[in-house]
Amino acid sequence: MNLDPRIASLKDRIRDVPDFPKPGILFKDVTPLIGHGPSFRLCTDLLVEKVAATPPELVIGIESRGFIFGAALADRLSVGFVPVRKPGKLPYRSQRESYALEYGTDALEMHEDAVDGRRCLIVDDLLATGGTASATARLVERLGGHVLGFAFVIELNFLAGREKLGGRAIHSLIQY
Repeated sequence: MNLDPRIASLKDRIRDVPDFPKPGILFKDVTPLIGHGPSFRLCTDLLVEKVAATPPELVIGIESRGFIFGAALADRLSVGFVPVRKPGKLPYRSQRESYALEYGTDALEMHEDAVDGRRCLIVDDLLATGGTASATARLVERLGGHVLGFAFVIELNFLAGREKLGGRAIHSLIQY
């Protein structure tokens, strides 16, 4: 299978970090991609191409790298951006959702008035087991939003995260 040369150029900017955040995990580090202006622009352009047919009213970015890609995508789509954060980081009343990671457990929070019935696209840098994205979708829906789908820079197919996302549209640029 021939890889789109634009995707190949992005893939070349992703660094593998062994044993992070714990032994046995091979972390896919997108910071070199973000740090290279033309690659970051291309990545954002490609994400826009993927989601343009069903535009959201809000982009929901998952802490922390989802903030970077999500905010850029929201800007390009001329829609609002909503951060989903680790517990205790938001200044206003929020709701919490717990989830399992491939290497532990955690929780996310979002302001209770953030989505207000709007169509939302959930964005993060990476889809692994699907726990974080699934928890975010549950949070969006509990607060009255409508999840159109998900957008990721990277998808780790071997961890089958798609299976946790309820058959919604999933857009990923790079797959391992």
